[in-house]
Amino acid sequence: MTMLDQNSPRHLVLEAGRADRQYWPDLWRYRELFFILAWRDVAVRYKQTVIGLAWAFVRPFLTMVVFTVVFGKIAKLPAEGSAPYAVMVFAGLLPWMLFASVLSDASTSIVGSANLISKVYFPRLIVPLATVLVALIDFLVSLFILAGLMLWYGVVPGWQILLLPVFVLLALLCSIGPALWAAAVLVKYRDFRFIIPFVTQIGLYISPVGFSGKIVPEQWQFVYSLNPMVGIIDGFRWCILGGANPIYGSGFALSLGIIAVLLLWGIHSFRRTERAFADMI
Repeated sequence: MTMLDQNSPRHLVLEAGRADRQYWPDLWRYRELFFILAWRDVAVRYKQTVIGLAWAFVRPFLTMVVFTVVFGKIAKLPAEGSAPYAVMVFAGLLPWMLFASVLSDASTSIVGSANLISKVYFPRLIVPLATVLVALIDFLVSLFILAGLMLWYGVVPGWQILLLPVFVLLALLCSIGPALWAAAVLVKYRDFRFIIPFVTQIGLYISPVGFSGKIVPEQWQFVYSLNPMVGIIDGFRWCILGGANPIYGSGFALSLGIIAVLLLWGIHSFRRTERAFADMI
């Protein structure tokens, strides 16, 4: 059905299913809103804080110290090749913290933007995606600590460092899928927010962050790669520490497949429940 707007020569087209077909183009058309929400999240994170941006330095540094002492000094687990244990730990910690930060912030973003969602139309997918910018800022700040550690220990990266952005992107994609699913679930079941910190905490210890994934017996390497962050962390360390720490090819391919499944599943779950957000929120 076509209606003529009396105040404008433009036509308003009311057609079943049109909103669904225009959803993905609308993501681009509403890009300014994406940057506004992203900047809002950055301001909320660092405005009126005592430590401010320094917290992005303190948290990963203290975590690295604890893991180095517990796993490297007390448990005496081996590092990868000749790499200093502290550098190995921090190289694994950065992609994990990027994953955990996106999962935590994006999963609660819809509930946190209830007033906006209940009043204005826009593709709701913009809200959780906007939180990615805050996680990236924290990641880039922590990257300076890694550079300082490498300089302190005399670790010089090889050509593999050029592929580092690829594994950063994979860490983001790995987190976005579960985060979108969790964001949709949280709208209906608010107490689910207590489960997410527990899951990320458990994941920190079962992923090869504080230790090398090479200590897992060879016959279990493929099964261990069912955790998609295993391939990402191994790849991140390979970029930092060089060719002496090769990626387990079959396990990495499995991680890529799982990341793709999680991403598609998350988008599908989010889109399926998105229309009811305004009513449930």
